[in-house]
Amino acid sequence: MWATHKTSILLGVSFVVLLGSFWILPQLAFVVFIALLLHLLLCPMVDYLHKSRMIPRGLAAAMTLLLFLVAVSVLFAVLSTPLARSAQKFSQDLPELTENMRDLFAAYPVIAQEVDKFWRELASIGIDALRTSLDMLFSFFSKIFDLVIILFSAFYLLKDGREIEEWITRLFPKKDHMRVFKLFDRILLSLHTYIRSQIAICFLMGIVVFLYFTARDIPYAVVFAVLSGVSEFIPVIGPTIASLFGVSVAATISPWMAVQTLFFYLLITQANHNFIYPTLIGKTLHLHPIAILLGLLLGGCLLDAPGMFLAVPLMVIIRLVIEDIYHDANKAEETPPPAE
Repeated sequence: MWATHKTSILLGVSFVVLLGSFWILPQLAFVVFIALLLHLLLCPMVDYLHKSRMIPRGLAAAMTLLLFLVAVSVLFAVLSTPLARSAQKFSQDLPELTENMRDLFAAYPVIAQEVDKFWRELASIGIDALRTSLDMLFSFFSKIFDLVIILFSAFYLLKDGREIEEWITRLFPKKDHMRVFKLFDRILLSLHTYIRSQIAICFLMGIVVFLYFTARDIPYAVVFAVLSGVSEFIPVIGPTIASLFGVSVAATISPWMAVQTLFFYLLITQANHNFIYPTLIGKTLHLHPIAILLGLLLGGCLLDAPGMFLAVPLMVIIRLVIEDIYHDANKAEETPPPAE
């Protein structure tokens, strides 16, 4: 069995060890994930500069990273002030919003009590999710040592990614080099498609929610735009919480505004699930919603908020590895034994 499925066993053990190290050392998971994220996002630009403009790959990688850091810094400077102002105002107004929610059902004490409890829990979840996302973003810039490691890791992945992939491939039996190389390519392609599309969806949802809240004169537009955008990285659960939170705040203005906001969230959710998400991501995931939910819960239990962000990409990797091992096992069963 070892001789027949040596590569499959090595692949399985390698990924188990890798996931185990992420669980034991969550900081390592964060550094590796961000470096790989930068590699997947910026690699097309590096390839373009290297192949089309004949720029040495190392210089192309450095230029691309520098341009990315400048763009992120400008975006952060533009968004940080209005977001901080809106978030502070929301925190100050939260007791008044809670009182308004209670007044909507003042004639029904039992319902009012349950709604009040639900609102407090929902507000706590929403604020915690926003705070966690901002903490992750601020920590990315504030931890100088981690930032330097991430940038150097991303630089060498952009510069020597193909050579690193070939070196890892050579650690496996020679007869399976092509198989392992193709598996790595499938993993990188799936992650690239997922991450690129997910970021596009996050920006799109954030802009649409901001425009709606601004047009309808609903307060805290920036807060809900960021919350809706970030929540897209936590499939199913994230958008649902963001939608309920937005509808609840709209209900403090008027019941009719709550109905309109509910319809708005239902509309963008259906548009996202039926048109935007399939168009951008296509069949990259091949994951059932139940599997995604269980993965999110497991990731949250193991690594808290970062685990929920990492859950879906890791599930994509695990699915591709399992499919490769299953394909190898079927191939071995179909191969006739050598003639004596």
